[in-house]
Amino acid sequence: MALDIRLARIDDRLIHGQVATVWSRAVGIDRILVANDEAANDELRKLLLKQATPPSIKSHVITKQKLLELYQNRLFDEMKVMLLFVSPQDVLEVVQAGVGLKSVNIGGMRFTEGKKMITNFISVNEDDIQAFAKLAARGIELEIRQVPADRKIDLMQLIKKEKRLHP
Repeated sequence: MALDIRLARIDDRLIHGQVATVWSRAVGIDRILVANDEAANDELRKLLLKQATPPSIKSHVITKQKLLELYQNRLFDEMKVMLLFVSPQDVLEVVQAGVGLKSVNIGGMRFTEGKKMITNFISVNEDDIQAFAKLAARGIELEIRQVPADRKIDLMQLIKKEKRLHP
């Protein structure tokens, strides 16, 4: 046994209204774990993320290393969690270190210099694509949905289509 991971999601906004309420209800969690080293070391950001969490759910902003420790700790076997990540690189790092994921939901990766928009909410660069490809090679489903009611879109199919459109 390990943590009962009900949802692993990449969303660079981390905890916000949509994630905190709709997803947490849909997947039946009692805890949100934000696994991000920068946020974990920023007291103000931690406070703001905790304030965005619904009252019925506990949230913790932790380093990726702390996530690995919790994942392997039998005390937390029954904990129903949503894992939130900023990037596919963070997800790949914890998966390579032993965190078992079957699926990753991609909710939002904002556009910045050097990235290409593949949906209205998701922009990727070559590093992101490489990390996603490594996750997919491990058999991890990579699906895009803003909210649970949306139809699942296969991220890798979208990336392949984009590469054909823009050689």
